[in-house]
Amino acid sequence: MNLLIVNGHKYYPYSQGRLNMTLFNEIVSLLEQKHNLQTTIVENGYIIEEEIQKYQNADVIIYQTPVNWFSVPWSLKKYYDEVFMHGIFYGSSEIYGAGGMFNEKKYMYSLTWNSPEEAFFCGKFYDGRSVDDILIALHKLHEYCGMKKIRTFSLHDVVKHPDIPEYVKKLKEHLNKYINHHQTQA
Repeated sequence: MNLLIVNGHKYYPYSQGRLNMTLFNEIVSLLEQKHNLQTTIVENGYIIEEEIQKYQNADVIIYQTPVNWFSVPWSLKKYYDEVFMHGIFYGSSEIYGAGGMFNEKKYMYSLTWNSPEEAFFCGKFYDGRSVDDILIALHKLHEYCGMKKIRTFSLHDVVKHPDIPEYVKKLKEHLNKYINHHQTQA
């Protein structure tokens, strides 16, 4: 498969992106032996036309990104706003949301959260909502372009209780199940 791996981290002095880069590098390392890879590190800059070409060539797009204030960093949102162009990613349709032009493509989010996992399903803060419920706008963005979701990978409580070896192990298991074995169902 042709894969595009996008690193969506935004550097801040208090959040320098070491975990995000470690996970991004692990994704690349695990998948480069079996697939054709292209990568983008949003913060390092990009050329819009080149990014469009990467999406056009990709079968699967994987985003490695932290969740900042309940969404992706602003720089990744800006990237979507600049790259996902009308007439290339989506077009007009009689039915709202049915004009996606990337119907054969799939995408996956690999996320890091400061929120503990218990805050979602058992906790009061997210009102019992899941990670995907919280990030519905990101999923709808891709659905609007015709892309299909691969099960989201999500790590929690990464600031207070980091466990890098366990995170890498879980990431490898997820990628082997949903990417390397071509079982890309949601």
